[in-house]
Amino acid sequence: MKNHYKDTLKGNTLPNPVGQWPLLVSKWHNLVGQTKSVMLPTERLKEKAGRQAAKLISPGMTFGLGTGSTVKWLIEELQDRFPKNANLTVVPTSEQSARLARQAGWQIKELNEVERLELTIDGADEADPSGNLIKGGGGALLREKLVAAASDKLVIIADPTKLVEKLGKFPLPVEVIPFGYTHVQRKIKEQFGVAGIQLRSKGQEPFITDSGNFILDVEFGVIDDPAALDKALQIIPGVVETGLFVGMAHSLIHTRPDGGITEKEF
Repeated sequence: MKNHYKDTLKGNTLPNPVGQWPLLVSKWHNLVGQTKSVMLPTERLKEKAGRQAAKLISPGMTFGLGTGSTVKWLIEELQDRFPKNANLTVVPTSEQSARLARQAGWQIKELNEVERLELTIDGADEADPSGNLIKGGGGALLREKLVAAASDKLVIIADPTKLVEKLGKFPLPVEVIPFGYTHVQRKIKEQFGVAGIQLRSKGQEPFITDSGNFILDVEFGVIDDPAALDKALQIIPGVVETGLFVGMAHSLIHTRPDGGITEKEF
């Protein structure tokens, strides 16, 4: 697959060996520590990434609509770009995104109503140099993965804080059925010796996904082999899905600390 960077501000496409990614990550973290005064706020960086991705959408298109704070800006930009009669149709990955799409006046389809999607645009909690992701911080990982799998192209939008050399700093969401979830929790803890594993809550009650399941947030630390970990978790009875998206992303649109935009294809 292609692997290169496109600097949107300069219009240049540059070779991007995987080995250059740690340099980009380290530059970001150095800037965080040393030049906070010249950096744009994180929310502004999210906005820029979301608005940039809107350029991929044209009137009459049917596409997968992701979930999260960066996708919110994609929706806002599309509303600015297109009138309500632009005939946009979306397959939302969450009830939250469906609600926003209805407010925008777009048509909504269930995944069962489409054979394939040309494009899905979604966010991520972490992205590594190979395009592997951790998703599910918003609780929509199951539907997000189903929509992504039905898409010809998955485009991820992110601010630079989401770029990592290796996945794992962000706790991995694992969706489980409520029945017997404590047994699944104990199995994961014993099998992998994780630093921590918590049932996600909302107030005093367990968080319930749109599909009626629970989420376990698991602190694996550095994940050296995302594909192997995903496979090992998937075979545990009671696990519905994991937040590891391995080899599913086709491109990444992310902002830099100064507000510039970089596009990377995988």
